[in-house]
Amino acid sequence: MRLIATCIFAISLIQNGWTLAADSRLTLTGSSTVAPLALEIGKRFEKQNSGVRVDVQTGGSTRGVIDARSGLADIGMASRGLKPTEADLDAHIIALDGIGIILHRDNPVAALSDDQVIAIYTGRITNWQEAGGEDARITVVNKAEGRSTLELFLQHFRLKNSAIKPHVIIGDNQQGIKTVAGNPNAIGYVSVGTAEFEAARGTPIKLLPMAGIAASVENVRNHRFPLSRPLNLATKGKPSALAQRFIDFAQSGAVDDLIESQYFVAPQR
Repeated sequence: MRLIATCIFAISLIQNGWTLAADSRLTLTGSSTVAPLALEIGKRFEKQNSGVRVDVQTGGSTRGVIDARSGLADIGMASRGLKPTEADLDAHIIALDGIGIILHRDNPVAALSDDQVIAIYTGRITNWQEAGGEDARITVVNKAEGRSTLELFLQHFRLKNSAIKPHVIIGDNQQGIKTVAGNPNAIGYVSVGTAEFEAARGTPIKLLPMAGIAASVENVRNHRFPLSRPLNLATKGKPSALAQRFIDFAQSGAVDDLIESQYFVAPQR
């Protein structure tokens, strides 16, 4: 009788527009670039939707795609466009970002050509003196497998990961920034927005221009910067009502200030 009463109560809640606790939690997994933004959007969404909880977990864009596909996550986070092999998923753009080369602030090198970047990452240039800098061995910082930043870097410079000769392999943007900030001879590549934010608050890094275009949020916004990407929420099939509400909210002007505060660019609406 107690079980029957519980079921009747649950049905009554649903019929009256309420959702059960199990349906009031959203799980997002994936890109460490998207995660901080999704976390802030989630906090605001929770405030406007009493009883809802948004759980954000990182692990790379590949994890986000796999978890969205398998149902382990309600929404996957991917800091890239979806691949042809991921056509079973739907992408929902929430912001735009760029990927920039970073050096330590004290490194005198002001710019590198694409050929120089390729030569450094493939081990053909191993000393900064060969690139117009001081006599110091270059520390090559590369992204780990499964990170969309790595995939886009390889695609832009037409490289295979097996050709890269890294000294340090890192995961998220913050690890990359921390590594370069702590090593005057290091080179890495991270989110333009994140790097610009860190440099502005005194972290000893600098962004290099690419093809003569400054690596800046403004140049990502005006589509001048050559290495840009969408920040996506990925779903498989029709999202749940709660997931769809979150996606709609994340794509609305109600979060533009959060996008700007993360140094990303709001897409045209």
